[in-house]
Amino acid sequence: MAETLPTIWFALIGVLWLGYLLLEGFDLGVGMLMRLWARDERSRRQLLNTIGPVWDGNEVWLLTAGGATFAAFPHWYASLFSALYLPLTLTLVGLILRAVAIEYRGKAITDAGRAVWDACLAGGSLLAAFTVGAMLALTTTGLPLDANGDRVGGPFVWITPYALLGGVAVVLYAIAQAWAFLGLKTDGAAREAARRVLGRWLPVLVAPLALWVVLVVARRGAVLPWVLTVLAVVALAAAWMWARAGREGLTFAGMAGFLAAGVAALFTAVYPVVLPSTIDPAYSLTVENASSGAYTLTVMAWVTVVFVPIVLAYTAWSYWTFRRRIAVTHIPTAHAVRPV
Repeated sequence: MAETLPTIWFALIGVLWLGYLLLEGFDLGVGMLMRLWARDERSRRQLLNTIGPVWDGNEVWLLTAGGATFAAFPHWYASLFSALYLPLTLTLVGLILRAVAIEYRGKAITDAGRAVWDACLAGGSLLAAFTVGAMLALTTTGLPLDANGDRVGGPFVWITPYALLGGVAVVLYAIAQAWAFLGLKTDGAAREAARRVLGRWLPVLVAPLALWVVLVVARRGAVLPWVLTVLAVVALAAAWMWARAGREGLTFAGMAGFLAAGVAALFTAVYPVVLPSTIDPAYSLTVENASSGAYTLTVMAWVTVVFVPIVLAYTAWSYWTFRRRIAVTHIPTAHAVRPV
């Protein structure tokens, strides 16, 4: 059992990243669409209200993924976070910007003030999505690590073609996922735009993510990652077909299936390596040499068995509670209380 625990936790961390990309993905995408698509105040408030009850809960998946990595694979955590200190800091800046913008936008009393917060929300969402994608791409393709797991090179050595591909992939997928979510949660112009955009541009929006998966899987050539890649393509084709037919629920499910199969393909392709070294494969971190002891992993497993079902049940309940569609007509006229 002790030998299998690191593998189990590697898989669980993959599930946590899948949950983050799936749920926080449409949050970030909606934030970007506040500037890319919405052209008037009521439309922007309509978009913001779709994620209002859930956005802060969705961010917990990122914190949990980082915390699980720290506890289960401390060497992976130490090497990854120190090597990618700059993009990680930029991620936090982006998340802080969007959180502050969501909270303070409604307190602005002028159009100019709201425009500033809209820019912070869109910019923070874009920055967070890009840097998270860049870091995940580097986790699957490698960093210049020496025998001690330390980064070799300057603070910008992480800027590689793979990092740029991963950043663009997550940004565009977040936008596509946002449109799929808006197709489920809105009525009126936003719902019509979701059907139109996904029916026409879905393959283009997810193409960078598909390319990232194929490049990583092709480097290993194992059977299971290729099978999962094919399943991802099938799910994407089904999502596109359903998008063109206006089946919003099936479209969202198909895109979730594409993401799940794609993330699974990435994690199975790199296994047992958790962080490749581009200097020497012998310096790469694996599930064996980067993991905590068996006792720590066992305690964490029991905690997970007890509390994860509770978290999932609460998440499902919150989405069910706020499941109704939001139309522009549901948005009241904006008002502000000015000091006397």
